[in-house]
Amino acid sequence: RNIILNNPRKRNALSLSMLQSLREDLLHDVKSKDLRVIIISAEGPVFCSGHDLKELSSEDDVKHHSQVFELCAEVMTLIQKLPVPVIAKVNGLATAAGCQLVASCDIAVASEKSQFATPGVNIGLFCSTPAVALGRSLPRKVALEMLFTGEPLSAQEALMHGLVSKVVPEEKLEEETMKISRKICESSKSILALGKATFYRQMTQDLDSAYKITTQVMVDNLTLRDGQEGIEAFIQKRKPVWSH
Repeated sequence: RNIILNNPRKRNALSLSMLQSLREDLLHDVKSKDLRVIIISAEGPVFCSGHDLKELSSEDDVKHHSQVFELCAEVMTLIQKLPVPVIAKVNGLATAAGCQLVASCDIAVASEKSQFATPGVNIGLFCSTPAVALGRSLPRKVALEMLFTGEPLSAQEALMHGLVSKVVPEEKLEEETMKISRKICESSKSILALGKATFYRQMTQDLDSAYKITTQVMVDNLTLRDGQEGIEAFIQKRKPVWSH
């Protein structure tokens, strides 16, 4: 499924309505066997500029501000709870909550012209919520330099520090994203769902707990129909037929 942020005039800002639409699109038919991967991309030169600052002005009350930030946090955490991989396909600038969106996706493919920044500090609104995703994707000192200075990372720097998975020329962006998507689609949906959920669960644990959790999951994985089918197919030197 392709989800396209399509408000280039507003730099694809994550307004309350944009966040509601994004949540709706991410959850739509998520249990369907046919849904195997979600790609988030954007129209225009800015992938996503973060929150719509007009919604954060003093004209709106604290209740409205809470609603915006709470929904944003819900959408960002939802991405990692979905049973399918979510790929950010970035062609342009991703700032503040837009940078948070990229950091929250499972995989991110960026064009060479893409840039990533958390410039909230420059307008007196420190990027504290983007920092949650950033601090979990990047080395601490790189994240803090971004947060303290607001200066952007180039696509190559983002790749070097682990914010994105791949950087390609703009004309190769679609091809590379589809290549990864097609590879994902060759695997069993149920196995990927189990693997993704377990990955995020074990990442928050200490080493011993992480191995305890994943050891049990490996045992459970073998009892799944597609777990058995995959191993049988390998032994019989044939292509597996997934039931998903």
